Amino acid sequence: MEVEPFRNKTEKPSMDHPHTTTSDAARVLRKRRKRRNICFGAIALLVFIIILITILAFTVFKAKRPVTTVDSVSLSDLNFSVDLARFRVLLNATLDVDLSIKNPNKVGFKYRDSNAQLNYRGQQIGEAPIPAGKISADQTVSMNLTLTVMADRLIYNSRFFSDVATGGVLPLYAVTRISGKVNVMNLFKIQ
Repeated sequence: MEVEPFRNKTEKPSMDHPHTTTSDAARVLRKRRKRRNICFGAIALLVFIIILITILAFTVFKAKRPVTTVDSVSLSDLNFSVDLARFRVLLNATLDVDLSIKNPNKVGFKYRDSNAQLNYRGQQIGEAPIPAGKISADQTVSMNLTLTVMADRLIYNSRFFSDVATGGVLPLYAVTRISGKVNVMNLFKIQ
């Protein structure tokens, strides 16, 4: 019977056996490093995606205002009447207005019910409703509107007759205000 020599428990094991505690510790250390590297990679990827979305939101997908252009205006109806009881002259005209609305955004634009106004020297003399709708990305939509002009407001303006007498040109100002929303990747809703 052989007796095993007495060994101190504080001694390091010999390298004779391939499965020693040192290789187990190295294996555990490699697993920890691998997990740490995977976590750092996932965090770096997440930070990159957030930075990319932020850059795109402030450059390519930045919300821009739609561009409205009045293409043509034509007179379609003219009504003239005299109100003797109130000593007033009533004059109304109906104009057909062709508008173009261009969406310069890279995403669709939904707009609410709006209106187009015609002003003469700061006073509103006509209005036309614009129904709600949607314009796709980089698309131009044509609209035909009927604008009723309350021309009697022109007649009662003190500068009207001087404008007609000096050259027959009236300083009219058309205003179209369209308000709506732009959805950027369903993350940002800009009004």
